[in-house]
Amino acid sequence: MVNQLKRTSFLLAAFALGGVSAAAQSGGLARPESTGRIIEEIVVRVNNEIITRSDLERARQTLRREIEEQDCRGCPRDQVEAMFREREKDLVRDLVDQQLLVQRGKDAGLTVEADVVRRLDQIRQRNNFATMEDLERAVASSGTPFEDFKAGIRNQLLTEEVIRREVGPRIRISREEVKKYYDEHQKDFHRLEQVFLREIFVTTEGKSEEELPALEKKANDLIERVKRGEDFGELAKRFSDGSTAAQGGELGVFERGQLAKDFEDVVFKMNRGQMTEVIRTSTGFLVLRVEQRYEPGLQPLEKVEIEIQNRIYGERMQPELRAFLKQLREESYVMLKAGYVDSAAASSSPIEEVPFQTEEDKKKEKKEKKKKSGE
Repeated sequence: MVNQLKRTSFLLAAFALGGVSAAAQSGGLARPESTGRIIEEIVVRVNNEIITRSDLERARQTLRREIEEQDCRGCPRDQVEAMFREREKDLVRDLVDQQLLVQRGKDAGLTVEADVVRRLDQIRQRNNFATMEDLERAVASSGTPFEDFKAGIRNQLLTEEVIRREVGPRIRISREEVKKYYDEHQKDFHRLEQVFLREIFVTTEGKSEEELPALEKKANDLIERVKRGEDFGELAKRFSDGSTAAQGGELGVFERGQLAKDFEDVVFKMNRGQMTEVIRTSTGFLVLRVEQRYEPGLQPLEKVEIEIQNRIYGERMQPELRAFLKQLREESYVMLKAGYVDSAAASSSPIEEVPFQTEEDKKKEKKEKKKKSGE
């Protein structure tokens, strides 16, 4: 039921395009003692990590692209600029939030390395690169070191996992709330005939003819695991090579005429919970599952209950996430350089130039903050 809001998505995307600077990842110095010349301006120090001016500039570029290409595509320039200026106010806050969530994940010992490899391969496939080396060269030619790109994906996945584990369980939705929402929004649940599909996709790109039987067997084995009671969505997350893997294989809702005829003829004859046999495509082996089926007209509550839960969950995610981030801030030290604005900073928090601190000083200060928050 993970349904993240756009602001949360942007917070993750800002780092997926390059991650925190190498200096921030290593805690490296920004001012060489030998010359006194500033190589990289530190904007914020978050516990033992830093956010630099380059990180902030990269986030600005990402935000502008998101507005121009997604949220306000084709809008007049003044409308784009107004939207950019409004959202830009929260950029420093979003970068601090990202650091706090990543640090929380690391402190909890979470590891997402297998997911990083899978996500990189999905990116490779979506962009039609034959090998991972081709992807690395493409990323490097765009001006981003591949290790920074990879670190950004790692941070994104770590952040998603922290939100799933620590924020998601705080949101509880009762049956009464779902029923009330259904009664008040019935116009939203009048549908044409539709199916909601998930997929597991096993790619054959770059594979030899000799490897194909083993790949087809992998797809068939996954079908058998579902039949034995394992969750289709969880298996898709772990084993699917498709771009939908991170979402548990969710393809979305389709009406008649929106799918290829061969697929449509199969899935519109199926009931909820049924799966296709393995389907051979030009790029791999595909398994489709009908997650839900909608007959024409007003849908009964039981068919849209999960959809309603997702809507309510989405509405509550941002306030709960902000409350969780407030808690993380209270347990941390966040120091902002004068001239920059952190829109989530408490009014009583001083805005100051970043002073020099030894590692021992930092540990002491963090310990004191945790002690105070526990009183």
